[in-house]
Amino acid sequence: MSKRDAPATHRNRLPILEVLRRWLGEPSRVLEVASGTGQHAVFFAERLPHLEWQPTDHDPSGLDSIAVWVSESRLSNLQAPIALDAASTEWPIPPGSVDAVFNANMIHISPWCVGLGLFRGAGRVLRRDGLLFLYGPFKVGGEHTSPSNAAFDESLAQRDSSWGVRDLEDVITAAGQNDLVHVETNDLPANNKLILFRRTPCGDD
Repeated sequence: MSKRDAPATHRNRLPILEVLRRWLGEPSRVLEVASGTGQHAVFFAERLPHLEWQPTDHDPSGLDSIAVWVSESRLSNLQAPIALDAASTEWPIPPGSVDAVFNANMIHISPWCVGLGLFRGAGRVLRRDGLLFLYGPFKVGGEHTSPSNAAFDESLAQRDSSWGVRDLEDVITAAGQNDLVHVETNDLPANNKLILFRRTPCGDD
């Protein structure tokens, strides 16, 4: 198994932690969609021991890396990673069984159908009043919030034409179509945002 290290996680983990700590003060089950290297899962589970953290990924190499990080951490509240395709209509998680869903840096490095799948799946697996935390760069009003984000968006399009920095308004609309109501948007370092949604009680468990 290969243990990977993503430098960006060292820069963004503390600001993200502060938001999670503010909203997740009670014992909760958190599903992380697209855990990547596994570093976020270990960092947050270690500092928020009252949370049961379930990492996932669609990429086999990502699952391998997460497994190494999890094993080395020896944290009792951090579960072994499971395979999950955010775009799939079927997730290996029972409906209404998690208190929060966390996703970082995925919807811009994947086709838009993956983002739509995230909202659809989160709206299904979250309990009533459960929370979705979505981290990454976003456009606001169709415009980039910084020259660096514009350059990043161009680089994404060069790698795959279906990738790209998403419009905040489109994200909020798509989430709302899955019973996920926008609660707040947090501006974080490096021109990123952490957006919070709450599952409305009108959805079916």
